[in-house]
Amino acid sequence: MVITSLSRKSVEIILHDAIRRDITTARRAALLQILWNERYLTRAQLITRVEYRLGRNCFGTFAWEDTFYRDMRVVKQAFQVADSLLEYSRNKGEAGYYLRGQPALSLEFKQLVKASAAEVDQRQIDIYRQLSPASRFRQGSAISDTARNVVAYRIRQENPELTPQEANRMALQRAYMP
Repeated sequence: MVITSLSRKSVEIILHDAIRRDITTARRAALLQILWNERYLTRAQLITRVEYRLGRNCFGTFAWEDTFYRDMRVVKQAFQVADSLLEYSRNKGEAGYYLRGQPALSLEFKQLVKASAAEVDQRQIDIYRQLSPASRFRQGSAISDTARNVVAYRIRQENPELTPQEANRMALQRAYMP
């Protein structure tokens, strides 16, 4: 099937809707995106990253290993369609899933990290180093809580029928869904 630019956009809208509604599609999309950007990730590392985005136990609580491997079979097929081979390395230092012939980090991901590092002010780092670990943790938590509360407030402004708890849940989903 040939997809024109109009139909490609239409497919993307449908896919994003499916990701929001269906946890299986959301897991597989998250795995695909993570593996596109990073290589040599083990099963545990991949599960941790996906759970960070979608919530704890998104692979289930009982047959989570089977769920993970079913998802990985579909992700592997998706990469094959794009002429990329997803493989697993057992080498020390480079254990985990990787795309054959690709560097450990995608070019886009490297550029994102580089841009983030360029924004760092050494004076702020020096001040931050003087804080105790507990103070740093409190500061980080406060920043995250404030950001989530701002997003939840905006969601409630757009949807006044939502409870504060529903708005907070939606804010978390927006933050951690691709």
